[in-house]
Formats: sequence, C-alpha cells, structure tokens
Amino acid sequence: MNHAEYLILMAGCVLITLPLEFVLKARVYRRWRIMVPSVLAVVVVFGIWDLVGIVRGHWTYNPEFITGIHLGPLPLEELVFFVVIPLCALLSYEGVSTVLGWWRRRRTSDVAGGEHAS
Repeated sequence: MNHAEYLILMAGCVLITLPLEFVLKARVYRRWRIMVPSVLAVVVVFGIWDLVGIVRGHWTYNPEFITGIHLGPLPLEELVFFVVIPLCALLSYEGVSTVLGWWRRRRTSDVAGGEHAS
C-alpha cells in the first residue's frame, strides 16, 4: 500500500471539482473572505471532534495509508480532509446553483417568447 494514498485521494477530489471554479464560474476561490471562515469553522469543529476521538481511543488511522506526519495526535491527512472536502462541497454547490440559474433563465425566456415548457 502507498503511504500517500489518502493525500492522493484528496488531490483527486480537488482536481475533479477545480474546473467548476472556471467552467461554471463557481467563484469559491475568488471569494476567499467568505471561503476562509467557512472552511475554518469546519476545521476547528471537526478537528476538535477528531482530536477527542483519537485521544479517547475511539478511532485510529491505518499507518499503511498515511504519511506518518502528525500535528499532535492528528494525522496530516485528516487536516487536509477537513480543508479539501468543504472546498469541494462549496464548489459543487455553487456549480449546481449556476447551472440551475442558467436553466431557470432559459426556461423563463422560452415561456416569455411564446414557447411552451414541457
């Protein structure tokens, strides 16, 4: 097994959703003043949750799949997860909102133009 598998998976998540920023104009990265506090809230809340779970022995991380770099008891990969997944979720949400907006505008213009919506 590869010790970087978890990080590779997180990189894949970023690569899959990154085009939404440019193609669908999700504007998540460009609105960093909103993005940073949103992601930071997730990092803090779930970071504390994870730390408590690790310290109390409720869960562990398989050393076969992580680099071995830890911030206290928290594996680096888990911190990366808490940053990447909320960003991917925000990009997905904004991308879907953009597409729905296009669809609504088109539907409204079709109806206004005399075409019947099915």
